[in-house]
Amino acid sequence: MKRSILLWQVAGLTFATALGTLLHFIYDISGESLIFAPFSAVNESTFEHMKILFFPMLIFALAQFAFFRKDSPCFWRIKAVGTGIAVLSIPLLFYTLTGIFGKLPAFVNIGIFFLSAGLGYLYEGLQFKKRLAPCRCCALYFSLLLVTAILFILGTFFPPHIPLFLDPVTGTYGIQ
Repeated sequence: MKRSILLWQVAGLTFATALGTLLHFIYDISGESLIFAPFSAVNESTFEHMKILFFPMLIFALAQFAFFRKDSPCFWRIKAVGTGIAVLSIPLLFYTLTGIFGKLPAFVNIGIFFLSAGLGYLYEGLQFKKRLAPCRCCALYFSLLLVTAILFILGTFFPPHIPLFLDPVTGTYGIQ
C-alpha cells in the first residue's frame, strides 16, 4: 500500500502541474472563450494561479477517490487539507518573496506553483500512510471543496478589488 500511495501522489502532482500549466494558457489560446474562464487563468493575478492549481487537484481527487475510499476513511479530509495547503501556499510564498526581493523573475513564480503543488501532495501522502480512525465529517470536507470551487468560479467573474485579484500586468481585475 505504501508504494502505491507514493505512485498515486507522484501521479497527482504530475497531473495537477501539467493540467495547471495548460490551464494557465488555455483561455488565451481559445480566443478568450468563456467556456474555459471558470477553470483557467483569465489574467496574471495571484488568485488565478491559485485557481489553476485548485481545479486539477480537485479533478484528480475525484478520480483517486474510487481507489482510496476503502483504504482511507478520511479521504476527503486529507484531500481538503492537502488542497488547501497547496492553494494557500501560492499567495504565502509569492507575497513573502515579493516583500523580501521585490518583483520576482518568471522562473521563481513558476517554481512557487510547482512547490505549492508539491507541498499539498506531500502532506496528503504522509496522511495516507497513517492508519487514521474513520472520519465523521467526510461529507463536510467534500462540501468544503465544492464550495471552494464555486467561490473560485465566482471570483473569476465578480472579483473583489483587492490585491489578490489584481492583474499586475494590466492593472485590472477579472475578465476584461
